[in-house]
Amino acid sequence: MNERAPIRTLLVDDEYLALNLLEEFLKHLPDIEVVGKAKSAMAALDILHRTPVDLLFLDIQMPTLSGVNMLKTLQHPPVVVFTTAYADYAVQAFDLNAVDYLLKPFSFERFLQAVNKAKEHIRQSATGSRQLEDERDTLVIKVDGKLVKLHLADILFVEGLKEYVRFVCTNGKYVTLESLKNLEETLPAHAFVRVHKSYIVACNKVQSLLGNMLEIGSHRIPISREKKDEVVQLIFKQ
Repeated sequence: MNERAPIRTLLVDDEYLALNLLEEFLKHLPDIEVVGKAKSAMAALDILHRTPVDLLFLDIQMPTLSGVNMLKTLQHPPVVVFTTAYADYAVQAFDLNAVDYLLKPFSFERFLQAVNKAKEHIRQSATGSRQLEDERDTLVIKVDGKLVKLHLADILFVEGLKEYVRFVCTNGKYVTLESLKNLEETLPAHAFVRVHKSYIVACNKVQSLLGNMLEIGSHRIPISREKKDEVVQLIFKQ
């Protein structure tokens, strides 16, 4: 999630007073947005299926379906803080990766500790997601014995040079031992297209089409006759 966006929070408790107390406490925290309240696990599941939720305050003892059993049904649960009047469930709660366990009645200070734990967990998860995304947006190649990390957004086009390829990027040119066929399978298909037996281009870097030549800055890249219709459709959405 965007760190500047409010933390979308769902409150689940079968006691009206407990729900109200949680909501009152959260009013003091401007970076928290209550996106729903539920008095049963089934109602909470309905909200979770319709609404993105980052943080879940979840009572354990509820009729029909307990908070613990409800959490077990979720494939991708949000960050969870359990709230309960019973201390017996603490071990089970942490086995389910809850970030905290609030034993009723709890003070605002104790509640704030739980919120801060949850915020830190959400922040770390967001950082990890960005790192994974960054890795997916890069390509590591070997150039003159060095490993070089190329950002896909910097690639203008790739030219085949027999058993080598040349990456032409916004920040330079890099030659590595590789085949265009492998790159065609590796590079994301929505962003790169093979336009010729010797060229792959970054779709969003193409500025114009002149005859059978694509123009990328001062570079002109030929299009194979059999690929022209496909390339024009993909790059120019014609």
